[in-house]
Amino acid sequence: MNSLQAFLFGIYPYIAMAVFLVGSLWRFDREQYSWKSDSSELLRRGQLRWGNNLFHVGILLLFVGHLFGLLTPPAAYHALGLSTEGKQVLAMAAGGLFGSMCLVGLILLVHRRLAEPRIRATSTPMDLFILFWILITLLLGLASIFVSMGHPDGAQMILLANWAQHIVTFRAGAADFLVGAHPIFRIHLVFGITLFLLFPFSRLVHVWSGFGSVAYLFRPHQITRPR
Repeated sequence: MNSLQAFLFGIYPYIAMAVFLVGSLWRFDREQYSWKSDSSELLRRGQLRWGNNLFHVGILLLFVGHLFGLLTPPAAYHALGLSTEGKQVLAMAAGGLFGSMCLVGLILLVHRRLAEPRIRATSTPMDLFILFWILITLLLGLASIFVSMGHPDGAQMILLANWAQHIVTFRAGAADFLVGAHPIFRIHLVFGITLFLLFPFSRLVHVWSGFGSVAYLFRPHQITRPR
């Protein structure tokens, strides 16, 4: 493994996560008025409902699928009666379905943003950049499904899972697992990791507010007048 690969898959993930967390805190503390999704519904409602719903549902399910798919130890899903080969088939089917949903929604949103002059005029360069970055990342992920079809034994999936589990547990040698991984998986990983690096500098920060709103379900009742 050369030094570039060792950096990209052994050091870069930690840099990206540090920027993701610290950058988000800085953005919330210093630029709260920019902490929003900048909805364009008032400018044009066409394509928004389908595009928005398909994109958000698809990308959230993809995130959860990646999270559990990469970080679940083999012993856990083997105990449930799921083989490595079966897990890969499940991952390919779920990834193909959720990825296609996300892709259709994203294409609708990109077309809407570029085709409507008023929305295009209010879009920042980062708005367009992050949309296309997600699009490329998504296309790479969907293309990797066809590569996985050529490895039905799940060997590539195991390599990726070992890499992810070593990264999150701060164990050395994580990058070594990707030496034998297909290039498309490595390119997809670089784009995915970079998405976390770009996160604090884009409108994606509103995702934190979505997760934070769950806390409202458990907050105490407000008393606005005495009984």
